[in-house]
Amino acid sequence: LGLLLQASLDQQGLDTILDYDVMNTAMRESRKDTAQMKTIEANVVMSAYQDKIAQAKNAALTAEGTAFLAANAKKEGVKTTASGLQYKVLKAGNGAKPTATSKVTVHYEGKLLNGTIFDSSYKRGETISFGLNQVIPGWTEGLQLMNIGSKYEFYIPYNLAYGERGAGKNIPPYSTLVFVVELFGIE
Repeated sequence: LGLLLQASLDQQGLDTILDYDVMNTAMRESRKDTAQMKTIEANVVMSAYQDKIAQAKNAALTAEGTAFLAANAKKEGVKTTASGLQYKVLKAGNGAKPTATSKVTVHYEGKLLNGTIFDSSYKRGETISFGLNQVIPGWTEGLQLMNIGSKYEFYIPYNLAYGERGAGKNIPPYSTLVFVVELFGIE
């Protein structure tokens, strides 16, 4: 039970701030019904604490993304659009360019700023097709810059990616994302 409880505390980010003596006392008092706080009050306190932790993580991710984009904008070959999307041409193509409503076929790899790959059509071994009006704004804008046959690297600020909500377990809220994208075709 202790192992499971500790794993849960670790997962919640509480492992570094706990005073185990106070926690032990609270558990004993709760069992004797002499606790200084009722369960409903403890839930309110815990919820507020978890909100505070989430806000701190979100602020850190926002700051990390802002710093990354500021430094990245100074690198050779990196261009920044009016929206804040950054891109670098890795290979210039000479085919047609898609529009905001085009259906495109691409290969891509998406990473977090720490280098964690969260999705890759390359790893799956097959391209993917989708409408540009069905993806994140950074992709909709970025792919319209590309000609068929191009390969670009996109640096997408959180507001042009998955924003404040993130995406599943792999993309936290407020994440700046890096994508390598090859445009193979327009349907």
